[in-house]
Amino acid sequence: MTRRARQILVALILAGVWGAGIGLMHVRGNTWFLERVEATLTDLRTIIRGRLPAPDTVTIIAIDDPAVSLVGSYPVPRSTLATLIDEIARLDPRVIAMDLLLVDRSRPDDDRRLAASLAKTTTLLAGAAVFASGKQLTGPANGSTLDRIPDAASFLLPQQEFAGVSAVGIVNVATDQSGTPRFIPMLFKKGDEVQPSFPLRAAALAAKADPLFVPGGITLGDRHVRTDIGQTFPLTFYGPRGTIKTISAAQVLDGQLRKEDIAGKIIVIGATVTGGGDVFPTPFDQVLPGVEVISTAITQLVTGDAIVRDRHIRLVDAGFAVGLPLVLVGLLAWRRSVIGLAAIIAVVCTWLAINMVAFANGIWLSAAIPIAAAIPPLLLFGASQLLLDRRRAQHFATQSKMLQSVQAPGLGKWLARNPDFLAEPVRQDAAVVFIDLSGFTGLSEVLGPIATRELLNGFYDFVDAEVAACNGTITSFMGDGAMILFGLPEPTSQDAANAMLCCVKLCKRTKLWLASLPASTASRVGFKLGAHFGTVVASRLGGGDRQQITATGDTVNVASRLMEVAKKHGAELALSAEILHVAGQGNDLHRTGTLEGPLETEIRGRSGSITIWLWRSEDKT
Repeated sequence: MTRRARQILVALILAGVWGAGIGLMHVRGNTWFLERVEATLTDLRTIIRGRLPAPDTVTIIAIDDPAVSLVGSYPVPRSTLATLIDEIARLDPRVIAMDLLLVDRSRPDDDRRLAASLAKTTTLLAGAAVFASGKQLTGPANGSTLDRIPDAASFLLPQQEFAGVSAVGIVNVATDQSGTPRFIPMLFKKGDEVQPSFPLRAAALAAKADPLFVPGGITLGDRHVRTDIGQTFPLTFYGPRGTIKTISAAQVLDGQLRKEDIAGKIIVIGATVTGGGDVFPTPFDQVLPGVEVISTAITQLVTGDAIVRDRHIRLVDAGFAVGLPLVLVGLLAWRRSVIGLAAIIAVVCTWLAINMVAFANGIWLSAAIPIAAAIPPLLLFGASQLLLDRRRAQHFATQSKMLQSVQAPGLGKWLARNPDFLAEPVRQDAAVVFIDLSGFTGLSEVLGPIATRELLNGFYDFVDAEVAACNGTITSFMGDGAMILFGLPEPTSQDAANAMLCCVKLCKRTKLWLASLPASTASRVGFKLGAHFGTVVASRLGGGDRQQITATGDTVNVASRLMEVAKKHGAELALSAEILHVAGQGNDLHRTGTLEGPLETEIRGRSGSITIWLWRSEDKT
């Protein structure tokens, strides 16, 4: 396994462990530090989903400003409440639920009249749970059906005169850090005393069935309601104030109530009067009356159109918390390019689409949990790769500097005897050969710097040996290629022939070298050669302590461009007609391979065309 592969494996393992930790905390309900983020993202998804029509199950009778003006006081007298109940009861509702706290005594006659009205029909009164710290505290996790339900210090319950003739439910809701109601606890306890919530009691009275609690849900008649941690009921909103049918209590007192608004429905009486204080911020309305929050919960319990978030959904969230960072880190490791970035964006957009579609269809998948699981590993891995790339670039730069500081092999002794060699540029005829590895840049990204260096060293070693054996001079190694000159330090009549022999040997040795590499490496690398003969300008480049002997001119440019011609035609070597002519008919190319030509071709960056030949060895692979 390469060093880079080990780094990627470690990054994937760490990303998976991080995601699993976040997911496990979410399943246990311990990700309080992400509640604000999840609340914001939930509001955003609710707004994108848009308003929904509320089922015609609940009607709100609002004690609003017109009603208070008609009665002349607030709170309204209990005799007035009795009148409201009597008027509503005439039209045969399923349940009359009063979202009002009747904890204090009033005038005895008014209390007796209200108690009598409550006793005539199916009614529900509101109680409240009081918590010592002002916040809802949950009990310990003990694995029971009543695990982690809110643990109250006390209950504010209606006067016994009313509670004796009517059912009672607790109206507390669970809000997030922004004050928006997100859940309705279905049960509350104080010591051994357990009280049902107001919405649950209303739904149970409407179904004429006692609720049966099981871990993660409630059976209500013939329906099963899925609940979240602590038997909480997830809440989402249909729209702003008035989305659930609302009728002013003034219309009831004036005798303007219609039977179709009451018959067979759950009637919730609650205060919406200005300054009443019982309002909550929601995605659609910053001052939604509490009675409409409670009515929303009742509606969703009865109709079954609530959003679902339970242990199974949390496990799916945990799966995304593990899978999303693994996929994103894997894509970043696969391609740190536009393609990789596009793939990452595509995966994120797909996950967002799945999340949004699920939310629109009543499944509350967490948005904050996968984000919290994916972003830190992605940023850390990206930053570490940038740092490693910088170090790798510095490493290669140092290697290049070291290689460039070495004079051309074969010239050391000559320079020692002739220190003024090429002090001035010299024009002379020479044979120029270029060799280059194909596909090496992409391979080096996979191998890493250490393996790349070892591979290059092997390549440099046999190139140096074959060039020296043919009396050539390597003027420079250029990354994964080399420039070879035949005619330095002094030109000879055999320069072109020696160049041809060197090309044959380099082709043979390169193929043997590639065959010795692992198949996964050799399959990604090829090679190409170009050769030309003509006039070059040999000189020293640089100044001070840093000089390099090289050759420039059109001959060098043509030899370099001929490598592209060889690659284009699938040949091992492309050579000019000039070098073939100077080398003579008896050169090694004729004896060891196949020559194809002459061909006329254009050279990039050079006007006109030249005559070239293509050479392929007889042992083609």
